[in-house]
Amino acid sequence: MELPLDHFRLIGVSPSASSEEILRAFQLRLDKTPDEGFTYEVLTQRSELLRLTADLLTNPENRREYENLLLNGSSGLEFSSNREVAGLILLWESGSPKEAFKMTRKALQPPQTPALGSSREADLTLLAALTARDSAIHEQQLRSYSNAADFLSEGIQLLQRMGKLGDRRQELEEDLLALLPYRILDLLSRELNDQDSHKKGLSMLENLIIKRGGLEGNNKSEYRNYLNQQEFEAFFKQIKPFLTVQEQIDLFLELQKRGSLEAGFLAFLSLTAIGFSRRKPEKLFEARRILKKLNLSGLDSMPLIGCLDLLLADIDQASARFSSSSDENLQDWLNNYPGNKLEAICIFCKNWLENDVLVGYRDIDLKEVDLDSWFEDREIQEFIEKLEKKSIKTTIKSNLQKQQIKKESSINITEDFDSSSVNLDERRLPWPGGIKQEYEKIDIQENKFNEEIFKNKPIEAYRYLIEKIAELKFSFGEFLKDQEIIGGSPYLIYVYVFLILFAFGIGIGFLRNNFKNSLQNDADADKALIAVDENKKVIKKDIIQEIKKNPLNKLTSNPEKSTSIISYEFKELNTASPSLEDIRNLINEWLLSKSNYLAGKNEINLSKIVSKGLIDRTIEERQNDIKKGIYKEINSQIRKIDLESQTSSRIVVLVELNYLEKLVKNSGEFINETSLNPLKVKYILGFSNKSWKLVDFVSGL
Repeated sequence: MELPLDHFRLIGVSPSASSEEILRAFQLRLDKTPDEGFTYEVLTQRSELLRLTADLLTNPENRREYENLLLNGSSGLEFSSNREVAGLILLWESGSPKEAFKMTRKALQPPQTPALGSSREADLTLLAALTARDSAIHEQQLRSYSNAADFLSEGIQLLQRMGKLGDRRQELEEDLLALLPYRILDLLSRELNDQDSHKKGLSMLENLIIKRGGLEGNNKSEYRNYLNQQEFEAFFKQIKPFLTVQEQIDLFLELQKRGSLEAGFLAFLSLTAIGFSRRKPEKLFEARRILKKLNLSGLDSMPLIGCLDLLLADIDQASARFSSSSDENLQDWLNNYPGNKLEAICIFCKNWLENDVLVGYRDIDLKEVDLDSWFEDREIQEFIEKLEKKSIKTTIKSNLQKQQIKKESSINITEDFDSSSVNLDERRLPWPGGIKQEYEKIDIQENKFNEEIFKNKPIEAYRYLIEKIAELKFSFGEFLKDQEIIGGSPYLIYVYVFLILFAFGIGIGFLRNNFKNSLQNDADADKALIAVDENKKVIKKDIIQEIKKNPLNKLTSNPEKSTSIISYEFKELNTASPSLEDIRNLINEWLLSKSNYLAGKNEINLSKIVSKGLIDRTIEERQNDIKKGIYKEINSQIRKIDLESQTSSRIVVLVELNYLEKLVKNSGEFINETSLNPLKVKYILGFSNKSWKLVDFVSGL
């Protein structure tokens, strides 16, 4: 057998060592005989090999010849069969355990297998155990934990096959067990294109956690002596960033099925991470469902669920969740936040996503969370719109069932609806109380009616009834169109037609019975309108005179210049399906009132056509101008308006404006001006309290 060893390495000296150094090393090697349990015979052979080497290297002529052989490319030493085990021991001692293990393993394989029970078999088996362990230690030092585990596994298999050295085998098995976390880290930290290693690491990680009794370590497994809970948590924190978000979801859901509550919470975080980072809002529903079912001691889940509600555009529900939080520090922060509550919730949600949710994944690298881009994403908007429709359908289904019970009808309408529709909180619906409240109102009007309205003002009652029918038709038509059941569900059509005819018939009946009174009431009403119109003319005249007396100083930071503020009130847009002209007029009213308010000419009073949030933003802008001692003169004219999308609860239009803005000091000194022709703006309208309101706009598209 030839070994990768020269005489200098065999005895443990450098090629430049003197004869005295060689003799000294030789004596040390003789004195330091391995005491692991080798036979006397092989140890004697080892000593003989050391003596032959020392003799060769201390003889000047023999050493010179050997060095020439080395210079000419000679390498390795040839050992006879009766000395090869001793040679392998010397190779192991020279610092080459891996080479010694591989050659020892080969010597134990057929056809070289030594005679059963011989001293050669015993020495080779012991050497295999020793070299396997030393090879593993060497690989660990190089942080090649998977290779280290391979050496230990092969050593264990050899000892099992030989049926010897049970204590040595147990020692190797314990080393292999303690090495498991490092092996997993080694396999998972490799490049993702090494799929075999990655899958192997995932499988080993899952098995490790299961044997420990989940992430909590509830089982007294064989790992307890090598990986206590604190060590495991440190290990898992280190290994988590090498897993993709989907791998973590799959792992945590599987562990949750096995009873791990900690895994359930981590599954909630992972689903939230993939939902936000991949723009998959449906994953947020799954995350919320998991969190609601968890019963983790000391966990205040309300603000976390509130963050999910916020991301799903359920503002009222999100606010309610935060108000229900048991965290006193959070409540103090919310109550003392200088801005409005919604702004505080958005900041909390943003920080939570950045610091707790979107970290620790191999395939997610979001440095900063942008909630605006989330809500502006078209897919998110479409999903929320579908969500609203499903919520409306579910409520319609419930109320139609109530109608059928009241009328004792035998028609079964429940089969025409999708029972899997998402049942959301009705506060998500586009008006307070949701469609349920609207249908209950119509039901009351159909059965009870307000005597004062319908007896004394039949014309107005009829008009009101026709308007409610139009609203019902629009909402119901949107629902039927979305379900695509007009052709396949005649029962629903019958119910729909019945409701309309029923309401229409009642209106006609009241018209007929009260026609005479209505004529007289109309005449009185016309007189009243004339009087009101005259009053308006007088009021308008007074307003004009007041403005002439006090131009451009109605809302300034100087109390001496401040006078009474003129307040305008605008008509609601309550048509179920408004025209583009109606929308144009609403936007014009907004532009005019906003322009006058920012110029300090009048108070802003647009609550009937503009959302509170938009009004608050405008007031804040004006207050900032007051602090700076300036006001704005804005002239904006609509050039073009196009409908982008429309549902029963949301309308989006694209508008082109001629826009001119001047900044002026309160003293009248001109500062600068901005002119944009055209300025493109997206306006968003929502249906609330039975009327359309401007809820937001996006400039500079």
